[in-house]
Amino acid sequence: MDEAQTRLKAVRRGAEENEAGDWRSLEYLAREMDEAGRGRDEPVREVFSLIGDRWTMLLLLTLQSGPWRHATLRRIVGALSSEGEISQRVLTLKLRALERDGFLIRTVTQDVPPKVDYRLSGLGQSLLERAREMLEWVRAKQDRIVRSRQEYDSRDQP
Repeated sequence: MDEAQTRLKAVRRGAEENEAGDWRSLEYLAREMDEAGRGRDEPVREVFSLIGDRWTMLLLLTLQSGPWRHATLRRIVGALSSEGEISQRVLTLKLRALERDGFLIRTVTQDVPPKVDYRLSGLGQSLLERAREMLEWVRAKQDRIVRSRQEYDSRDQP
């Protein structure tokens, strides 16, 4: 038995009998997690972390419009972002992470000085297509989400 499954069994032994959760679905989830990998550096964790960070989605959406050089990309992201400017260091780190995972391609020219540009790879385009589906889902559910937030915020909190 793998790590997640073993830990889940220990939790189940300590759970109250009247809790209504479905332990079978949790056992399935534990198997999925053990198969996908549980380490910090596992692709499933790192990709979701990238997608959910402050800059990556905007970078992917920007690169969908074509290849861009670092300085221009930084200015475009700064102009589009409600977060303000992205620092050169953070942009470089994000681009390296996306390149490392195969989501973008870095091209260096033979010019003097060399010119570097970034563009989406096929894998990056595929990721962006899935992310756009999530964006559309959020847009479709936006009113419900806002209503839920308002209801939650208006409750007396203990």
